[in-house]
Amino acid sequence: MSDYRAPQDEISFVINHVLNFQEILEFPDFAEITPDVAEAVIGEAARFFEEVIAPTNQPADREGARLDGDKVVTPPSLDGLYRQLVENGWPGLSGDTKYGGQGMPQLLGFAVDEMLQSSNVAFSLNPLLTKGVVAALSKYGSQEKKTTYLPKLISGEWSGTMNLTEPQAGSDLSVVKTQAKPDGDHYLLTGGKIFITWGDHEMADNIIHLVLARLPDAPTGVKGISMFVVPKYLINPDGSIGERNDVYPVAVEHKLGIHASPTCALNFGDNGGAVGYLVGQPHQGLIYMFTMMNHARLAVGLQGVSVGERAYQQALAYAKDRVQGGATIIHHPDVRRMLLQMKSLVEAGRVLSYAALAACDFAEHGPEQTRERYDRRISLLTPLVKGWCTEVVNEVTSLGVQIHGGMGYIEETGAAQHYRDARILAIYEGTNGIQALDLIGRKFLLNKGEAMQELVADLAVVIPQCRENGLDAAAKGLESAMGKVNQATEFIVTGAASRKDLAGAVAFNFLMMVGTVAAGFLMAK
Repeated sequence: MSDYRAPQDEISFVINHVLNFQEILEFPDFAEITPDVAEAVIGEAARFFEEVIAPTNQPADREGARLDGDKVVTPPSLDGLYRQLVENGWPGLSGDTKYGGQGMPQLLGFAVDEMLQSSNVAFSLNPLLTKGVVAALSKYGSQEKKTTYLPKLISGEWSGTMNLTEPQAGSDLSVVKTQAKPDGDHYLLTGGKIFITWGDHEMADNIIHLVLARLPDAPTGVKGISMFVVPKYLINPDGSIGERNDVYPVAVEHKLGIHASPTCALNFGDNGGAVGYLVGQPHQGLIYMFTMMNHARLAVGLQGVSVGERAYQQALAYAKDRVQGGATIIHHPDVRRMLLQMKSLVEAGRVLSYAALAACDFAEHGPEQTRERYDRRISLLTPLVKGWCTEVVNEVTSLGVQIHGGMGYIEETGAAQHYRDARILAIYEGTNGIQALDLIGRKFLLNKGEAMQELVADLAVVIPQCRENGLDAAAKGLESAMGKVNQATEFIVTGAASRKDLAGAVAFNFLMMVGTVAAGFLMAK
């Protein structure tokens, strides 16, 4: 057993009493899922992740991943865990029933993912990326590709990755150089990708890479990028595993944190060309990849909540045990201040991120007439969840180290690991500066603020509800906060037309303001 306790009561409270999970369960697609079933899923997930996965977090971090020849060696502490995860059915919880999934709501799957990520965030990245591959192929893959890949990916028997970044192409994907040349019914890819999370390993039977590359006749820039499925092992006509494809790891990155996750540099085509299959239409790869990217952005925002939850639990336990000045340090007001700050930020991130996943269920399964509105809500909340939750976790984990004092700076206590693991979250899947530009540019200015107006209207009803329940101070604070958002909004709208650099200059602060206010309203609710 580890010191991690899955926050199942807190999770159940948020989904049932703040986000009205019961309404989601009443959608026809979820007719067979009762509240009791959902609670049983959360309870069993809590037990599994507490007992099986959580104890590996610190040992796997110490052991790390490494390259041995052309094979990745993962931490021995993780041996057999992925198989247990698959055998217990956790990867396919929210998967499409047409391809062997269990058809549970996205919100319930997200709640389970939080506990998995808290138990070992580096390990959790493997199934996280696979779900992104599932999302992209479900939307843009041909029926043949869906039939071939989705059942194995949804079950977790095969894992998935996304391959965007190259040494010269980080956030700017217009300069991707990987090539794909036609060769009969497939393509041969040559090039190299870096920073590929769980890019190679032996835990799953196969790894399905989604790769951005250029066709020989591709136009320059982002309009010339196509997407390809490149399996680690080729697949025979009968669905069985065939020979090894020409894609190999050439390095495992040495990172600040998430040591148990093999972040690989992959070479495609060193021996003639990696066999790949075009997804959708040529030159549309970046559009397709954003389906996967947006799924990952929500999941990464949740990682901020998850790592923060674990850091808080550890800091709380330490404060109850550590004696200084004749008493345990939890009796010191400043330590309580830090603990309450950690707890409030984690809970605010949870309700903000869960609200986005609830919107996913409404957009996909709810009444037809409301789906466009919820699509706008998801689009608006995605940069907020990714940006805000991954910024505040740096504060949460830093406070965790501070509460431990000098012992927090020592690796053996584990507080430093949470701080190290959290630092990548604000960087990958689009830095938070990019999230801020997305929020202010695409999600706010381009559509005349329609989605923001809808969010403000939905949040505003919380103010009279606070007054009705005797929370006058909260109502006053929320009114003031919303006034500041409206003031900032007017400033941006009136100034952006004449000052080209204005939106970019204030974008990050705007994201953090809106994220704080939205999370605050949901906390009050």
